[in-house]
Amino acid sequence: MDSEHDVLIVGAGPAGLLVAGDLAESGIACAVIERRAGESELTRAFAVHARTMEQLDARGIADELLMTGIRNPVLQFLRIDLSRLPTRYPHVLVTPQYNTERLLRKRALAHGAEIKAACEVTALRQDASGVDVDVRAADGTVQTLRAAYVVGADGRNSIVRRSLGLPFPGRSAIRSMMLADVRLATPPQKPPTVGAVGDAFALVVPFGDGWFRVMAWNRHHQMSDKTPVDLDEIRAVAQRALGSDFGMHDPRWLSRFHSDERQSPRYRSGRVFLVGDAAHVHSPAGGMGLNTSIQDSANLGWKLSAVLHDRASDGLLDTYQTERYPVGRRVLVMSGALLRGVLTTPRALCGLRDFSARTVLRIPPLARRVSRAISGIDIAYAAPAGAHPLAGKRAPDFLLSDGRRLYEALRTRKFVLVAPVNPALSPSVTEPWSNEAEVVTPKGPTTKAVLVRPDAYIAWATSEQHPQRRADEIRQALAHWCGAGTSPRQRLPSR
Repeated sequence: MDSEHDVLIVGAGPAGLLVAGDLAESGIACAVIERRAGESELTRAFAVHARTMEQLDARGIADELLMTGIRNPVLQFLRIDLSRLPTRYPHVLVTPQYNTERLLRKRALAHGAEIKAACEVTALRQDASGVDVDVRAADGTVQTLRAAYVVGADGRNSIVRRSLGLPFPGRSAIRSMMLADVRLATPPQKPPTVGAVGDAFALVVPFGDGWFRVMAWNRHHQMSDKTPVDLDEIRAVAQRALGSDFGMHDPRWLSRFHSDERQSPRYRSGRVFLVGDAAHVHSPAGGMGLNTSIQDSANLGWKLSAVLHDRASDGLLDTYQTERYPVGRRVLVMSGALLRGVLTTPRALCGLRDFSARTVLRIPPLARRVSRAISGIDIAYAAPAGAHPLAGKRAPDFLLSDGRRLYEALRTRKFVLVAPVNPALSPSVTEPWSNEAEVVTPKGPTTKAVLVRPDAYIAWATSEQHPQRRADEIRQALAHWCGAGTSPRQRLPSR
């Protein structure tokens, strides 16, 4: 059997590629198994929110992705203002999913991850020391690969989840949503454009290259996913919902799909983990699916690396479930509420719905709460009793004394200890953890010391002012989060 990989990742979508890049960059031998033969030019997702952009910034690819799309400071329909978000990315970036995938693939390959294309996982089995994965190649031959851990990033129909026997409870949120990539004779002046009139819904989103994505739903024509889509029907629905079909023509892709609201009760089963749509699916309202998936992987990758490098016990991996399951549940509830608000309102009440929503969103505290929730800026993880109030919170970006930003320092995939200049904090205090944590000083004055996790959340903080006591607390925090210090790498034994 092939035992050269520490982690096998099933699925080369954004979630799988991000975790592959993180693992490879931290020195973990990993491979991605992908049933597609090449890169896809088709996409369902096109919204990249602020918190995801921050995660990509911490990996050095956010600026390149920004060049591929359109920045919208307002989330359309309910007119949710994102421009005041406390982030470098106060907008939603509209860009086809394949642009995000290309950058994540490029990064993963550059760091040494292997991508096994045109291969399909057919089954897996795990024991106390690893996981055996049966992989069928395009020629029909089957090879069994072995790894210490497996990450299932293989979508809503996940073979990984089914092999584990995990349920996927939920319900269908919407049936017969039509998709099309088209050219427009007269594009809307302020895209994206969205509208709903009770029995019809349409959304038009520019890809920035002359193509537009159209989503359309007709309450009175609910068909199966296999029923062919007719561009004339999409035109008619757009005309009804938006007042124009914008001269749609030359479709390169037409499809019909249904959207489910489902979530696996367990994201971990022994040595196997679920990320992205393999763990949770929900309505497209709010554009939170791609973002939640990428953030799942950002949470899991550094934890797998820490365990495989013997800097943490296996128990750290359990926190993936405890931290990310509530986020998936929240997104499922939020997106479902948005969808039902748009599609189930009788036509006669649509005007009242829109007026009420926009009136509520003029109340500053409510507007801030909604914008931060949808953008992911407000996501926080539970901290132990007695922890500093900052523990578990998102780490905001800020300037460091060496001219970098915090998120640039995070590109090493290490922890970052942010500490003010302190005579007691000599290099000897942190030197045992120099391979696991970088010590930086903020540009501005601060009274706190903060340890930031590789996924840009605060692991620990202190407001202790006494120099020696602060140094002792820092040692304890580094030992807790980063292990005893540098130790030899333990690799997976051959079987």
